[in-house]
Amino acid sequence: MSESFADLFAESLEDLNMTPGAIVAATVIAIEPDFIIVNANLKSEGVIPRSQFVDGNGELTVKVGDQVQVALEAVEDGFGATLLSREKAKRAEAWQVLEVAFQKGEIVEGVITGKVRGGFTVTVGSLQGFLPGSLLDMHPLRDTSHLEGCPLEFKLVKLDVKKNNVVLSRRAVLEDLNSVVRDKLLETLDQGQVLKGIVKNITDYGAFVDLGGLDGLLHITDIAWKRVKHPSVILSLGDEIEVKILKFDREKSRVSLGLKQLLPDPWTTQIEKLKVGEQTTATVTNLTDYGCFAQIVEGVEGLVHVSEMDWTNRNVHPSKVVQLGEEIQVMVLDIDTNNRRISLGMKQCIQNPWQIFSSKFKAGDKITGKIRSITDFGLFVSVGEGVDGLVHLSDLSWDLAGNEAVKAYRKGDDVETALISVDIEKERIALSIKQLNGDDFSSYTAINKKGAIVTATVIEIESNHAVLELATGVSAILKRTDASRDRIEDLNTVLKIAQSVEVMISQIDTRNRKIQVSIKQMEQQQEREALDSVKKKASEDLAPMTIGDLIKAQLDKKDK
Repeated sequence: MSESFADLFAESLEDLNMTPGAIVAATVIAIEPDFIIVNANLKSEGVIPRSQFVDGNGELTVKVGDQVQVALEAVEDGFGATLLSREKAKRAEAWQVLEVAFQKGEIVEGVITGKVRGGFTVTVGSLQGFLPGSLLDMHPLRDTSHLEGCPLEFKLVKLDVKKNNVVLSRRAVLEDLNSVVRDKLLETLDQGQVLKGIVKNITDYGAFVDLGGLDGLLHITDIAWKRVKHPSVILSLGDEIEVKILKFDREKSRVSLGLKQLLPDPWTTQIEKLKVGEQTTATVTNLTDYGCFAQIVEGVEGLVHVSEMDWTNRNVHPSKVVQLGEEIQVMVLDIDTNNRRISLGMKQCIQNPWQIFSSKFKAGDKITGKIRSITDFGLFVSVGEGVDGLVHLSDLSWDLAGNEAVKAYRKGDDVETALISVDIEKERIALSIKQLNGDDFSSYTAINKKGAIVTATVIEIESNHAVLELATGVSAILKRTDASRDRIEDLNTVLKIAQSVEVMISQIDTRNRKIQVSIKQMEQQQEREALDSVKKKASEDLAPMTIGDLIKAQLDKKDK
């Protein structure tokens, strides 16, 4: 032969792609404990780490004689050795597979291996891809642990070899799959139908149930007849449940489901057991700012308004009175079957403190209590367990105005009062301090009524009026126009201090405790009485003028 072996070998190398990164075929010629020796028809045999030929379980995937694809890293490393890589070849093969799948829109298989910001990492063959959170499922998933580590199908959304960027979508696979199944399912669905489904996702407002290609919403209010704080209390992911179709929109492919509708409605089976006015035991199921909800019978709750929790503490927060899960005694106050509402009361199960107070005390009794507060209209005095009575400003003193008399009292002072009245329905107790002392005004006016003529003493004189003392602690006003039938310009000209005068009581104002007197009215009345007396006497002395009168007078004498 004219050609040497070296020339033939050189010609063979010219037919190979010798650029770094090129994929070439190689034959396994030896398997050592730590490396694999392959022959790629190059200047020298290649030595590749054994770890590049094992699977996920650590098992060797090749044997002597197998042909494998390897990546050419360097024909000559400077020491006469050829550098090859099975790992890079596998990656190149994986990219080729993904490129074909991406161009044809085919499905690839991968495993979710971790969570990153905005989504998840997915292993596809020997490559790592990114799965955005929004493309994980057709509905937001609160818990994704059941999907992690499991083989799943994906579609390629974006593929960039240079940037080593692989973006995947599981949602696209589900939508394609469900579109076919959904169409078949939609043809058979109907409102009122009962069917089985799998709980696919749980949210604060309900749960999504997979009906076999179509998801339906089971709202939190349709899970149970009783109040449900969160769907996860009753349901778990993966639960197989039987549900009823409540509403069905074929055009929008929306299905509303119900779970409680498959059970008897307690408002029709249990409500008859409840009667307004009866007491029963209830369990607190929810607390609000305006009261608490309590379950009376299974599936039936009532509201205990904060105003019905305690007779005296009306502004206390419900959490200070009851706790979740606590059993309490309640009275049924009202049942509204149309609106499915029940009003309950707790305070009605204990004795009304105003009734207790009313049974112990009567009007006029003296009661000692501590001043709890002072307001613009009086004093609130503690007169029992949680019960206050009001001393109005007008009941503080007979002599001083209320805004003056109240200055003598301080919060926390012990005061003695007289009970005026108790209004159990309005929960009001009226007290008085001034009535502990005798009332000269009331005593005097009880004896001396309007029109009575009394003797008074002048204690103060002004030009237009004078103040007269009728009795100890009782005074009256004499106006200038009432001092005489004659015109008087100045009362100082007809009256003197300490002068005793007779007057007539012309007006009594019990509310404002004022008395007015008049000399003029007294004189006019006395003049009328004198004239009436004269007329009467003249009539008696007048002789009969006719025979009939004489006969009548004679008969009257005989009768006498």
